Amino acid sequence: MLIEDNKRAAHRALEDRILNGEGRASPEQRARAFGNAGLAPPLDGLLGKVATRPTQVTDADFAAARAAGFGEDELFELVICAAVGQSARLYDAGLAALADAVAGEEDG
Repeated sequence: MLIEDNKRAAHRALEDRILNGEGRASPEQRARAFGNAGLAPPLDGLLGKVATRPTQVTDADFAAARAAGFGEDELFELVICAAVGQSARLYDAGLAALADAVAGEEDG
């Protein structure tokens, strides 16, 4: 379990850094990007694609966000938050599925 504990600690440190560390995007914006919720256009379209359909992200998505006043550094931070947030949700769902499978084997 030590390896798993180290992985979770590293993941928590990453989340803390991207959500609470210094940056151009506000902590509120970063939290919304991480959770893929509460984002206003055009960020909702861009970051929703980053989280769920990354192959569909286009230059036009970034152009719309820049036209709305978001800078390159800010967009970079928000894209990272969206991607890490989605990976955290998928990781947690995978762990829950494994725990259910193991519990099912122990019951059977």
